[in-house]
Amino acid sequence: MNLVVLFPEDFVSERSVRLEGRRKEHIANIHRIKLGDTLQVGLLGGKMGSGLVVALDKEAVEMETSLLQEPPQKLPLTLVVALPRPKALNRVIASATSLGVARIIILNAWKVEKSYWKSKRMNEANLLYQRILGLEQSRDTVLPDLSIARFFGPFVHDELSQIASQTHRLVAHPAATAPCPSSIEAPCTLIIGPEGGFIQDEVQALEKIGFSPVSIGSRTLRTETALAVLVGRLYH
Repeated sequence: MNLVVLFPEDFVSERSVRLEGRRKEHIANIHRIKLGDTLQVGLLGGKMGSGLVVALDKEAVEMETSLLQEPPQKLPLTLVVALPRPKALNRVIASATSLGVARIIILNAWKVEKSYWKSKRMNEANLLYQRILGLEQSRDTVLPDLSIARFFGPFVHDELSQIASQTHRLVAHPAATAPCPSSIEAPCTLIIGPEGGFIQDEVQALEKIGFSPVSIGSRTLRTETALAVLVGRLYH
């Protein structure tokens, strides 16, 4: 936890916060803080700064906060990612958040197992929690927008062009021959398919609305690894 994310309900006065549960346990047992220590803190959706520990017991930690720093800017990137297997979903959402992705859309595709949509990891509370973990990791306070596109065809035909308006349009595809561009420093809509990639009909549907298939090499990567490689190539 590189940043303690604060919520409005944590504040007991204008500057004072009281934390219990997971965050208190992490602060006490991992950071091993003591009275007078300071931590990096930030209000969800707001500014960041420091928290001075003024009280600590078995139940809670209390801090006096000073929040003067603006959060880092998001990358001008919309990530459309085919729903990965449940065990990988948490890592993908947290990683995308920590990388600074501005918008995440979870997409269905032919090779996505129907059972994945029934996973408890798809519930709203878990998707929020994974984004919070991403913020904590990267010292940020602004959540990426997150939405779900349950039906590939209607989403691609009716919504995606508007979403991708005035952005570079790229789809990572194992069979692509063109390399992923680097250091574009411009808005981009990036699509990452399921394990094994999109089927040909899906790729053609994306090409029809201006998406260019690109490759990051011959190796088959996990979704979260491919995500990190692609974002690093595009923006760093």
